[in-house]
Amino acid sequence: MKKVILAPDSFKGTMSSIKICSIMEDVISRHFPDIDVVKIPVADGGEGTVECFMEALGGSIVHVAVSGPFFDKIDSFYGILPDRTTAIIEMAAAAGLPLVGDKKDPTVTTTYGVGELIKHAVTESGCRKIIIGLGGSSTTDGGTGMAAALGIKFYDEYNNEFIPVGGTLEKISRIDISGLIKEIKDCTVLGMCDVDNPLYGKTGAAYVFGPQKGADEQTVRILDKGLEHLADRLEKQLNIDVAQKPGAGAAGGLGAGILAFLDGTLESGIETVLDTVKFNTLLNGADIVFTGEGKIDGQSLRGKVVVGVARRAKKQNVPVIAVVGDIGDDIDGIYEAGVSAIVSINRVAVPFSVAATRCESDLKETMDTIMRLIKLSV
Repeated sequence: MKKVILAPDSFKGTMSSIKICSIMEDVISRHFPDIDVVKIPVADGGEGTVECFMEALGGSIVHVAVSGPFFDKIDSFYGILPDRTTAIIEMAAAAGLPLVGDKKDPTVTTTYGVGELIKHAVTESGCRKIIIGLGGSSTTDGGTGMAAALGIKFYDEYNNEFIPVGGTLEKISRIDISGLIKEIKDCTVLGMCDVDNPLYGKTGAAYVFGPQKGADEQTVRILDKGLEHLADRLEKQLNIDVAQKPGAGAAGGLGAGILAFLDGTLESGIETVLDTVKFNTLLNGADIVFTGEGKIDGQSLRGKVVVGVARRAKKQNVPVIAVVGDIGDDIDGIYEAGVSAIVSINRVAVPFSVAATRCESDLKETMDTIMRLIKLSV
């Protein structure tokens, strides 16, 4: 073997994709010292997205103070790729659940800081492509906070300007987009989104994701009505209809905000990563691809990392081995997508709580077994 590509997702709660790449590389290099190992650690748009892009492509981290979920000043960051024109932003770095601690309340949290990160990347760093990871949100403001930070103004029925949050979306009477910073119009904005939920309704942002952000049943109804009202204002005033677009409900409706206020697009997280690292080109000359995730099953066919990697590799006839934690049911479609083999790192029958403590050594030993098998055929 001359070239191998590593493109695993994280094993949620146990190993980051960067750690997995490192373990895999160590074992592979021990068996094939002269091999070219290309590492593409993958994140889903949540915490760690910037770090993964920097690890895969290089670049720099920009540190900036922005508004946190409660409008308090926090230290945040974003990444700039080596092309100096592409910014990678985690919405969670300004409005993520870990930032609210025990004070979860999606009626008052804001995406204003996300807008400030975008503004800094565009006006101070000169970026013209903005990739926004939409995972780990603490907000349900439909992206109105982000929009306000970028110059869009919201008014209530008394013509008072205000910055909407989840609990005040129903107060929006008028939206004025004339103040949107001019640089945004020259930008390509892309949201990394692995959910297809609409903005409101029983499968929308409030009902599906509100409870994990601290919303009880009554609060969920308030949030949902607010998002529906926002959609109504967008459609009647600005002739913008995004409420039912797949992914509009991502990150508390930030998906809809990116579509409506920034004329952006939403794409699968893995497709965004693979396009950005030019995965199709990297496949040239590759002998094998290693990918993986914490659990693989029939749900993995819905835009997950393993299948995204496999479908592209299949087109270039590069074999793919998926190294995973658990193997569930209904995996025939995984093979049809282009995965050549699926191997679990679970080496002994123990509960997850125990398996988690030994996952790194189990991955190492499993990779060693795979490399020994590969040696038999080369």
